[in-house]
Amino acid sequence: MEYPRLNPDELLASLQQEEESKKRGKLKIFFGMSPGVGKTYSMLKTAQTDLSKGVNVAVGYVESHNRPETNALLEGLTIIPRKKIEYKGKILEEMDLDEILEVHPYLVLVDELAHTNAPGSRHLKRYQDVQELLDNGINVYTTVNVQHLESKADTVAQITGITVKETLPDEIFEKADEVELVDITPDELFVRLAEGKVYTPERSEEAVKNFFRKGNITALREMSLRMVADRVDMQLKSYMQQKRIQGPWKAGSHLLVMVGTSPTSAQLIRWTKTMAYSMDAGWTALYVETPQILSEEDKKQLSDNITLVRQLGGNVITTTGNDLVETCLAIARRENITHIVIGKPGKDKRSAFSFRKRDFLKKLTEKSGNIDIYILGSESSGRKPKRKLIMPGFTSKFREYLSAVLAVIITILLCIPFSVELGYQSVSFVLFAVLSLLASFLRIGPILLAATLSALAWNFIFIPPQFTFHVETTHNILTLMMFFIIALLNGVLTAKIRKQERLAINREETTNALFHLTKELSGATSVKEVILTSTKDIRKLFSVDAYFIIQNGSGQLTNKKFLPPGQKFSDSEMGIANWVFKHSKNAGRFTDTLPSGEYTYYPLKGSRTKPGIVAVRQNKAFTGETGIFWDTFLAQISNAIEHQYLGQIAQRNSILPENKKTNFYEDIYKSSKRLKQLIDNLLDMSRLESGNISINPDWCDIHDLFDRVTKNLADDLKSFRTDIVIPEPMPLVKIDSGLIEHVLYNLVHNSCQYAPAGTTIRLKAFYDNNNLIIQEMDRGPGFDPDALPHVFNKYHRSKDIKTGGLGLGLSITKGFVDAHKGSISVENRQNGGARFIILIPTEIVFKRGS
Repeated sequence: MEYPRLNPDELLASLQQEEESKKRGKLKIFFGMSPGVGKTYSMLKTAQTDLSKGVNVAVGYVESHNRPETNALLEGLTIIPRKKIEYKGKILEEMDLDEILEVHPYLVLVDELAHTNAPGSRHLKRYQDVQELLDNGINVYTTVNVQHLESKADTVAQITGITVKETLPDEIFEKADEVELVDITPDELFVRLAEGKVYTPERSEEAVKNFFRKGNITALREMSLRMVADRVDMQLKSYMQQKRIQGPWKAGSHLLVMVGTSPTSAQLIRWTKTMAYSMDAGWTALYVETPQILSEEDKKQLSDNITLVRQLGGNVITTTGNDLVETCLAIARRENITHIVIGKPGKDKRSAFSFRKRDFLKKLTEKSGNIDIYILGSESSGRKPKRKLIMPGFTSKFREYLSAVLAVIITILLCIPFSVELGYQSVSFVLFAVLSLLASFLRIGPILLAATLSALAWNFIFIPPQFTFHVETTHNILTLMMFFIIALLNGVLTAKIRKQERLAINREETTNALFHLTKELSGATSVKEVILTSTKDIRKLFSVDAYFIIQNGSGQLTNKKFLPPGQKFSDSEMGIANWVFKHSKNAGRFTDTLPSGEYTYYPLKGSRTKPGIVAVRQNKAFTGETGIFWDTFLAQISNAIEHQYLGQIAQRNSILPENKKTNFYEDIYKSSKRLKQLIDNLLDMSRLESGNISINPDWCDIHDLFDRVTKNLADDLKSFRTDIVIPEPMPLVKIDSGLIEHVLYNLVHNSCQYAPAGTTIRLKAFYDNNNLIIQEMDRGPGFDPDALPHVFNKYHRSKDIKTGGLGLGLSITKGFVDAHKGSISVENRQNGGARFIILIPTEIVFKRGS
């Protein structure tokens, strides 16, 4: 049976991810539909069971609400004192993150994961504290209600009428190692409320009238059950893919949601996230920048929407375009999008906004081809979206309006002496020319004012009868109307072209800045030159001061020699810098981690190393296009510093003595062999676990089999005496020689790793009672008697191991022997060492002459 070949890159990535997951703590969430279902009680009960098994359990933060049965479960647990924080004259208590890290228990209990920390805490949210605990290898039990998941906030608000302010990213729930659903019926919950087990009697009565209505609770229960069911389904799919179990895998889907400056975009984003999770699909948010000038309120809303996309794990694409339909479909086809999500037009069908959106939807549906379109309605909350015409915004200053008025007045005054000779029609052409000229410098507001004033002045002063707004002939009425319309359109279109030109110029300036930076960095010959160039360009383009702190080569952030003279960082500031370097996350001002600092700290992320961090003194956060530009700028700088850093290491290595070079080459060769064996073992284990292993028995000469094994391990066996014992006559046996060779290779290689140099490694084979028996023996330390039953378990490694394996070799060996319907066992030898005994039932045939 053939089995699919694994991609080596995917295999190594999987291996790296597995190693990282071993270092990281495990997260278990006790999940419920609402307060009062017993999440904290279940968490404490499970913790007590762990404590009885000898697990070191500590309480980081548990809110018992003075319930006797809950307090009873806290007995015997190590309770970490809470940190007291003064805020506005009040003392607030929060989980003491630093104390937990210092104590470093095996398991810590943290209630109310979505909680917002008091100002002055290291992180804005408690889930960020928990992530730091997990990063430091501490296991965590925590509690979450369904309404606190970010993607469910809008749905919960529609069901209950209550807006949930404390939320956490769905990614926390999705990536949890275990989720335990704590579920009771609505009637049981109401009994608990009536008994005062959730709130005080007064609060319980109020809660039943508002949040805890039966319809609400039933809907929330269904939501929580569905989320857990979807998670189980995702785990099953993930398991089948990891084990390469064949199934009816569907073609990959990818969703695209269009976002803008409207608050309702957040609801579309959350719906798209939920749908993508259910479909096991990727998703992307698209923002199309138009010539329209955004207000500060719109910019903030857009930034919030983009931040929400990133929090929920989506990608963000920002582009420009005049034709929204063509731009959207071009991006969709480029990104291989299968579904597009967009909001439904407003209820006011007469508004220009609603008309344009209906037209947009109609065109999008007609031209989308095989891309599915989801049109969603949403209940808006908070600020209603502004319905604007697609034109530049009215953001002109007073002096621009004054300039427009003065230009029209001066033009009219200049035309009055010549009006009789020129005629009033010719005056209109002069005014047209002036309006066109103004449109090249001014925005839409002053142009509208100038067009209106020109039409009125032309009518009042020049069109007969003069000095009155009365127009006698139909011809003049039409002429006046056409003058106003053409003047207005001319001004608007010219201003719009100017805005497009300005957008194009901004894009070009960004591209040129990146090109200029790349060119300068490519010419740098040292880390110092890279930093000097980067600091100068950052100050020029972002108007902020940047300070680089580079690691010292040993993974420690202590190298401050690149700081300008007089620039110093306090111990607390260096503490933030080290935290950013360790976790590769932003911190400081305008972030959710230690936001009270003076600087904003950004990690420098290279492709292979972490060169250091950069501290920036900025007055406002980098958002929108500026934020994207900054991230790209920083990535270029990080790669340049890494390039110089690795180049310096390579240069130091190039001047090594020849004997050291030889040693390095030998180490590289040995490491590559170990890596090859590691990959082979992973592939073999994958074959065994997926059931894609089969044997191809054929006649085999044991002499040849042993000879191939010892030749392949000739370098490893140089330091040992090799003893081959095969009685004569030895018949040919019918086995899969390739698999058995792999078995013996693993056994002999293990002996070479553990047996002292100069001792004997023996291979012995004989045939007895229809069974081939092979023994492999050495004079190494043998096995701990307690470990003998577990030797063939996957990932089992002996104590004081000196090699870098994963503990797969003996497990694979057993799997290959089992495939022959044989058996393998191990025992310690009397005078030291280990003996592996392989027994395989097989046919035999004697060679001619035997």
